[in-house]
Amino acid sequence: MKLGVVTFPGTCDDADARIAAGMVAEAVPLWHRDADLRGVDGIIVPGGFSYGDYLRAGAIARFSPVMESVVAFARDGGPVLGICNGFQILCEAGLLPGALLPNTGLRFVCRQVDLVVQTTATPFTSTCTVGQVLSIPAKHTTGRYFGEVAPEQVVLRYAHGHNFNGSQDDIAGVVNAAGNVMGLMPHPEHAVETLTGGSADGLALFEGMTRVAVA
Repeated sequence: MKLGVVTFPGTCDDADARIAAGMVAEAVPLWHRDADLRGVDGIIVPGGFSYGDYLRAGAIARFSPVMESVVAFARDGGPVLGICNGFQILCEAGLLPGALLPNTGLRFVCRQVDLVVQTTATPFTSTCTVGQVLSIPAKHTTGRYFGEVAPEQVVLRYAHGHNFNGSQDDIAGVVNAAGNVMGLMPHPEHAVETLTGGSADGLALFEGMTRVAVA
């Protein structure tokens, strides 16, 4: 089982994503200029500031060589998880519905948030229960979700009082219609060890990802 982790210029959470992936599978680094996915069974597009996000968050990264392969991989049914900037990139690439807008407060915010699992019909949350609360850190300036998305595609919502960025309907994470591509703004890769992250709740999403990779 191999989970690839993409690195773009400006990515800053790829190291933690590889550590998290390495807890459930073999972590394989993928470089933005390289279209070769190295035989991975699943792909993580991590957080950061790809290409400096100078145009719009994720708008430049979506045109990188590796993303052409990621899009093809996803359309063939391969599991892809986008975290924060990765979520923004997957929306820009058309793999996920909606868009991420600046926080209502127009400021960068870093805080621990509670997320409520809405469905376990997606493999990513297949190790969870509906209504389960996951404690995961979030850190971004542009994370306010907006868009038309079917209710069954909403996987995670911010718990009451935790929607700090003003996301539509408290949406924190969505999947595509096929269920094999998921994006979320909070960072599960920073919540895989209670000693360093204060919570290991994020690990459940990576474990679920390996289930869909096996399937």
